Amino acid sequence: MSDAQPVRGTGEHRSGETAPAKRRLRLSSGRIQVGNVPLFSAPLIETERLTLRHFRAHDLDTFAETLADPNVVRHIGGEPNDREDAWRKMLTGAGFWALIGIGMWAVERRSDHRLIGHVGLFDFQRDMQPNITGEPEMGWVFNPVAHGQGFATEACLAALEWFDRTQPPVSIPAIIAIKNEASMRLAERLGFERQPDATYRDEPIGFFRRPLQRG
Repeated sequence: MSDAQPVRGTGEHRSGETAPAKRRLRLSSGRIQVGNVPLFSAPLIETERLTLRHFRAHDLDTFAETLADPNVVRHIGGEPNDREDAWRKMLTGAGFWALIGIGMWAVERRSDHRLIGHVGLFDFQRDMQPNITGEPEMGWVFNPVAHGQGFATEACLAALEWFDRTQPPVSIPAIIAIKNEASMRLAERLGFERQPDATYRDEPIGFFRRPLQRG
């Protein structure tokens, strides 16, 4: 694993939230070598208050707790997930890294090492219009214990800074349930712009896109 490189930036927050402290990121490559085969895990990112890292098996309890919360899932499928479904989703988020070089991070609060959510970039090969297959879609989910404190903004900005530093410059799509106003506000703070609604699984869904970042 390569040496971490310090990066500096500033955070953002919505009105009424505790402002995240000024971001001081430490980035570590997620590439490891087993024999002659390169494998990839989520690169480690540290901010003032958070650690973004690869998922670990023992994360399942907290991950499953989050996805079983009706207040969390009402805008992402509507039905609480059982432990089996949560396990599959956690494996999917972790597995993206090895397959396509991007994926999901577990987001851990540094003060107590609690898993408070996950964030990432991925390609679910969604059957939707407009078609975003092959693009690095962004998404995030956070446990209610983390709401209203600027953690989601801090984590998402860190993930986007990593992407901008390491990946070819492209625009980034995101889809958000029409009634998920909090997530839409977060998307706008991250620089995403509202597009005409998309159609996913025969239902309208909010469609956002972060413009290509140049130099």
